[in-house]
Amino acid sequence: MWAATTDPLGALWLSALVAAVPILVFLISLVVFRLKGLWAGLIALGAQIVVALWAFGMPAEHVAGAGLLGLLTALWPIAYIIVMAVWLYKIAVESGRFDVVRSSIAGISPDQRIQVLLISFAFGGFLEGAAGFGVPIAICAALLVQLGFRPVKAAMISLVANAGAGAYGAIGIPVIVGAQVSGIDVHELSRAMVLILQPLTLLIPFLLVVILDGWRGLRETWPATLIVTIVFSGVQAGVLWFLGPELADLGAGLGAMVALFLLGRVWQPARIFREGGGEVPVIERHSPREVLVAWSPFYILTAFILIWSLPAFKALFAPDGPLAAAVLTVPVPGLTGVIANAKGDVVAAAWAFTPVNATGTAILLAVLVTFWTTPRLQARQLWATLRATIRELWQALLLITIILVLANIANFSGGSVSMGSALAAVGPVFPWIAPIIGWIGVFLTGSVVNNNTLFAPLQVATAERIAVDPALLVAGNTAGGTTAKVISPQSIAIAAGAVGLSGRESEILRAAIGYSLGMLVFQCLWTGILSLLSS
Repeated sequence: MWAATTDPLGALWLSALVAAVPILVFLISLVVFRLKGLWAGLIALGAQIVVALWAFGMPAEHVAGAGLLGLLTALWPIAYIIVMAVWLYKIAVESGRFDVVRSSIAGISPDQRIQVLLISFAFGGFLEGAAGFGVPIAICAALLVQLGFRPVKAAMISLVANAGAGAYGAIGIPVIVGAQVSGIDVHELSRAMVLILQPLTLLIPFLLVVILDGWRGLRETWPATLIVTIVFSGVQAGVLWFLGPELADLGAGLGAMVALFLLGRVWQPARIFREGGGEVPVIERHSPREVLVAWSPFYILTAFILIWSLPAFKALFAPDGPLAAAVLTVPVPGLTGVIANAKGDVVAAAWAFTPVNATGTAILLAVLVTFWTTPRLQARQLWATLRATIRELWQALLLITIILVLANIANFSGGSVSMGSALAAVGPVFPWIAPIIGWIGVFLTGSVVNNNTLFAPLQVATAERIAVDPALLVAGNTAGGTTAKVISPQSIAIAAGAVGLSGRESEILRAAIGYSLGMLVFQCLWTGILSLLSS
């Protein structure tokens, strides 16, 4: 049995620096050399394999096993979820319902600054709470393009907006998992999240308007921006503080959408902003029933996702549940039971195939119900839209696969923990850089859940060593991770595929990276300040 180590080179800082080489290679390939995402990913994967084999001494068969788990995970459940989500969106377009959706949004306000607050921030937050896993990024970016936004801007804005909701996606799973692996009470961690992340969430709507139209735009739309941020952040903070993370995004997103709708009835900006100075489109009016029916694919989606998220539904597929046989756990050759992590624990990681209780299946049912309730759609259109979805997304899905193969090799070789341990070794300064560990975790894995699984225990161990509240640092780890979702390769690939820019991921990354790093710096400073106040 092979055991991973965090310091194979005898100097933790050097081991961590070598472990970071694949990340640096990927970023430089995209930002400096402007390579396509697939080429940048392949080069970074090659660098990761060399680092794992040479620097960390991971045998080739274990490298292959870790990579195989990444490949399988990319196919199921991640690719399944993304394809189903975009397929649902395309069905809405094909049915003609999306024309009504677009008109209903424009009816609230033809101003694109207001539309961004409504779609990317409020509706995106609602979708994040219901589904997560890139669904809000894909759907919101595509919606913005349909409303006249340039593809790169639509993708970048949807990525930045997601930072306000990413910590509580898929019914609060990132916080719940962070509490489970760290031993912290989930309500204690939820309240720490309010202290850590809410200041940034309050600022994001203002940032979105400034990105679109500068300070002038903020002066002209401050009533809408202020109401959205107060309602969204207020509901989110209240739910977290008193109830927990499960409904934090759902309640906040729904509340913000209702607030914008009501405001639009009595107030509009004096100047209507359109990107590039385009003309204000003629708004087609529809009856309330037509609007309700047009939005039904998203209501149906939410209903199925909520059912799939219920504890009673999940219990059906638990090891002792009546439908446990529907969950197939497949050991991975070269990985499961044959390597140990840096703590000496034998790796039990295996690939889970869950055809019934997967989130993607809930979205598939939403697609089918939408099809069955739309008389004008024919079966050939249903399958044609699926083929078109796969044809448009295959490059994005391939890039996600490459990145997950890279991430699994980094994790199981000890490279990820090496980077985190090096940062944790700085002592009392650690709270000021704790979010960076979360940023690294999400950049590598594309998931705040995986980030907390990987690094929350490290945050707790370091907190106890330097006499800082462990919940504060685990919250900082989660918050840092949400800022990385803006530019994680998985998120970038999803956004590029949704707006028809597969192969041009570098353009989106260059547009978004400054905002990700700026939000990370904010979180580092705020976490450090809170650690001083709490000590």
